[in-house]
Amino acid sequence: MKPLLLSWQFWAIGSAVFAALTAIFAKVGIEGVGSDFATFIRTLVILVSIAFILQVTGGWQAPSTVSPKSWLFLVLSGLATGASWLCYFRALKLADASRVAPVDKLSVVLVAAFAAIFLGERLSLAHWLAVCMIAAGAIMLTLRI
Repeated sequence: MKPLLLSWQFWAIGSAVFAALTAIFAKVGIEGVGSDFATFIRTLVILVSIAFILQVTGGWQAPSTVSPKSWLFLVLSGLATGASWLCYFRALKLADASRVAPVDKLSVVLVAAFAAIFLGERLSLAHWLAVCMIAAGAIMLTLRI
């Protein structure tokens, strides 16, 4: 079991499962609630949950141990996450989860492009083909055919 818990694939699949559940739970939860307020509630739950996990695992660390560069990029990541959540909940308020989630997953396509442009990561031709297929699949799932 220990090698499984050290596998990035295990955690990535967990992320996908929980992201899928997020869409379903959020779609039901925002009924009669403003999308921005729903995002606020979600954020509070996450904050309390992460604080609990840090406490249980002993993962707290002094803020001074975090480099200024890390602070900058973690703050930017937090702002991007917040903006993403606000947009996601607003989209769920306006459309079916089965249409919103695939468009949201176009982030996979954007991550591949941004990683190549900004991080210098290299994808093979086969990987770029797969990225294009993800984009096409996401777009097709939004169509009512």
